[in-house]
Parts: sequence; structure tokens; C-alpha cells
Amino acid sequence: MQIGIIGAGFIARAVAQLAIAAGHQAMLSNSRGPRTMSSVLSGIPGSQVGTVEDAAQFGEMVLVAIPLEHYRSVPAQWLEGKTVLDANNYYPERDGHIEALDRFETTTSRLLAEHLPHSSVVKVFNAILAQDLIQDARPKAAPDRRALPVAADDPVAKARVITLLDEIGFDGVDGGNLDESWRFERAKPAYCIPLDKEGLKAALAAAQRQVELPEGSWRRRTH
Repeated sequence: MQIGIIGAGFIARAVAQLAIAAGHQAMLSNSRGPRTMSSVLSGIPGSQVGTVEDAAQFGEMVLVAIPLEHYRSVPAQWLEGKTVLDANNYYPERDGHIEALDRFETTTSRLLAEHLPHSSVVKVFNAILAQDLIQDARPKAAPDRRALPVAADDPVAKARVITLLDEIGFDGVDGGNLDESWRFERAKPAYCIPLDKEGLKAALAAAQRQVELPEGSWRRRTH
């Protein structure tokens, strides 16, 4: 499969590395253009780089791994009919305050899906650190395999992404539709905490919409 990636940060690079190791192709992009991405080519053998348009057109699936504040910069017309993987998280100190999120009225992935009305958006890769993506990947049936949550409105797209997770070293857990994806957003029990399938299911069930965990319980892992 060809996977396009909008973004070239740590999560983008980790997903590309794992996808290539599993036999897929990956093209990364950033807003500054491929000439600024020589470190990607040298650091991820087998990777490709291009413009954002190149990556969008290249990918059967397209990962969006950019700061949430820039989600409207993603060109909707280039992603029509595509499965779009959303790795965004909301950090008000970085993204500015988004009132609908502050009031718990929507989710980060619902915002992206409304911006991409002709794409199938799947929330994934937001609740794990980039270094953990590399370090925690395990073969199928490994006793210490980590689970990652997935949410989507489109069940076919969700199943495809769960299959991709399995191929790159993780168990996928169905986290519901995009309106339920708040259960693994920032400061929830499943956010960036290593869990197996049953532990992740319990963490998702324990999440409360308007209750955020103290920063010390998760921020030490993300900074």
C-alpha cells in the first residue's frame, strides 16, 4: 500500500519507518517542500519525499500529522475519496483556544472531518509517543503487544486501519465513532499510556468527557 504523510515530524517519521518495514511505501511532505527534507531520506531508508499535493495524491491512505491549529490548511480537494488518518491533538498553549473543544462540544477529529467532507477520517496514532511507536512495536501474538485506539464513522476505513496497525506491530482497539474519539484525546486515561487490549478497553470506558487527568500523570511522558 502507498501511504502519503502530511507532516514530517516525529510521529510522521515513526509511522513511515514502521510502514516501510512492513512492506508498504511511504511519502512524507511538509509545508516548506521536499528540498528541506534531506534528513528524512537519509534517516528513513526507502522513504520518499514530496510536496503536500504529491503526498496526498500518492497515498491510498494519507496520515495528517501536523499541529491542530493548521488543520484547515490541509487541501480538501486533494483528499477526496481517501482514508485520512488523523494524529492530531489539542494543546491550547500551542494551538490557541478553540471554543468548541474547550466546551467539550466536539472532537479534534470531528473538526478535521468537517473540513474534509468527502474523506473517511480515522483517529489513530495520536495517543502514543513517537519513540514508543518504534520501541513498542511487536510481532503478532507477542505477549507484551501494545494496543492503540482507533475511531471512525466509516467501519470499512476503520477496519483497514486496524489491519495496518496489526501489520506494523500493534493491536487495534475500536474506540467508537469520531464523536467518541474524545475518549483518547489529551489528558484522558488512554492518552500515551502503554496498555494491552484489555487495559486499553478499560481506559477508554473509564474516560469522562469533562474530566481531564492532572498534567503530571501524562505530560511527563509527552515532554
